Amino acid sequence: MLLLLLTIYLRLTWLNRDHMAAIILDFMAGIGQTLTQDQAVLLAKKIRKPMWDWHIYLGYTLLGLYSLRMLLPLFGQMKFANPFKSGLGIKEKFQYGVYLIFYFCVAASLVTGLIIEWGPKEFKKQTEAIHELSIYYLMAFIVLHFGGILMAEFTGEKGLVSKIISGNKGRK
Repeated sequence: MLLLLLTIYLRLTWLNRDHMAAIILDFMAGIGQTLTQDQAVLLAKKIRKPMWDWHIYLGYTLLGLYSLRMLLPLFGQMKFANPFKSGLGIKEKFQYGVYLIFYFCVAASLVTGLIIEWGPKEFKKQTEAIHELSIYYLMAFIVLHFGGILMAEFTGEKGLVSKIISGNKGRK
């Protein structure tokens, strides 16, 4: 997911087509050549295409991992926590609820990505608008996730980061 976020970040910043087109036009003017704005944008798109191909490959990888995560509970592994289960504290309800929202948002991102890539072209603009909102839930989730890990580490669950890194679930 972080690599997907990197491809989005690059597309919105350094590899922005209009920014790149301006650099190309400046360079061409410096050597006495000319291109139209449309030609410069087309060239910028061609330059950044390999990076954007990685976004698509990473999306397919995420689709496979997500599918696996959704199938595992059917085999008794990695059950989903129910935030509406009685007897849970506020903290657990919040954690479980955030994860359910996260899974729903990832599904929406994957479905809209597939529609953009394989679906009817008349839905492309609307679907892209929805798909682009993915960056916001993803950034919010990353902040909540790392914030929760740090809060747990410095309060009641000391050693949580070590357990995450080592995979140790408290076995002796």
